[in-house]
Amino acid sequence: MTAPLSAPAAGDPGACDACLRRTALVAALAGRLDVEWRRRDAASRVLALPDEDLLAVGSAVVRARYQRFDAAEPRALAAQAGVTLVCRCSAAYPARLRALPDPPAVLHVLGDPAVLDVPEGVAIVGARRATSYGLEVSRAIGSGLSRVGVPVVSGLALGVDAAAHRGALEGPAPPVAVLAAAPEVAYPPSHRLLHAAVAEHGAVVSELPPGSSAFRWCFVARNRIVAALAQVVVIVEAAARSGSLTTAEFAADLGCTVAAVPGRVTNRTAAGTNALIQSGAALVRDAGDVLDLLADTTGRPRRQAPARPEPAGLAPELRDLLAAVEEGRGALGELATDADQARRVLAGLGELEFRGLIRRTFGGRYEPAAG
Repeated sequence: MTAPLSAPAAGDPGACDACLRRTALVAALAGRLDVEWRRRDAASRVLALPDEDLLAVGSAVVRARYQRFDAAEPRALAAQAGVTLVCRCSAAYPARLRALPDPPAVLHVLGDPAVLDVPEGVAIVGARRATSYGLEVSRAIGSGLSRVGVPVVSGLALGVDAAAHRGALEGPAPPVAVLAAAPEVAYPPSHRLLHAAVAEHGAVVSELPPGSSAFRWCFVARNRIVAALAQVVVIVEAAARSGSLTTAEFAADLGCTVAAVPGRVTNRTAAGTNALIQSGAALVRDAGDVLDLLADTTGRPRRQAPARPEPAGLAPELRDLLAAVEEGRGALGELATDADQARRVLAGLGELEFRGLIRRTFGGRYEPAAG
């Protein structure tokens, strides 16, 4: 016999029995949904199906569990994991997620659920195998946005996502990480400390309950949540068939502003972002460009991008050398005229690179570091 259903307490974050049962059903069908997702070409078409249709593709065991569902079990599991439950029947549910054709039945939040419902979030996503350029730009944009109070949303994945989160933690705005599986477990495991820091200062969220494993469809489904929680979605690096591009597609469907950071035309990880720009996505170079787009999208006053701090403790010759690199003279032959000067210049370039003020690029040229 099915347990009686109840709603969340009035005015408090929580999850009703029906939404918890729906979530348990999706989690139980996770392996099967990989097949159903490929048949329908989009995770949203699967996750929008009513319970009855999802049960039709499940086994007799899944159907029996559905009938015997007891909401006390997922509530206890969430409490044990330190996870807050917010269902789509609750007033605490983020308004922007309701625009999805398949809003998650329950959000499992490690951290503060209130930070999910913000009017000016920006998503920064991109390649897992990002270049040093992509990592640098991601962190700089994430930091610049957070320092003026704009929350950064990403997926805590390797590469661009993690760099954006690390940058976001440099400012006061609460970061938001959306995971494809259990919210209480760092994915990948190497991001354990980053996962903990994001949860402490913001929120880590998943539509799947604690203890869940990630299947292929979960990552695409995760991307729709990332897009829905943001007003502007920035793709930093993406190959021509990158999964990050699905976030841009979801964002476009939701009416969000899609932007991309340009990359080298010879770089495989820039093929997807350059194609986005060619097809009409906004080109962004730094946090200031993103803040312009955010103001245009929301109609709210533009926030002032933080000025790049003047490097402290630089000797006059190093300041001159940094100015030369910032003016575009990044090759040794453009900075030195004889062997003695070349030795001094190389030593100065090494010092500036060590301080994170410049970076060495392909071919041995130097350019200013993103900031």
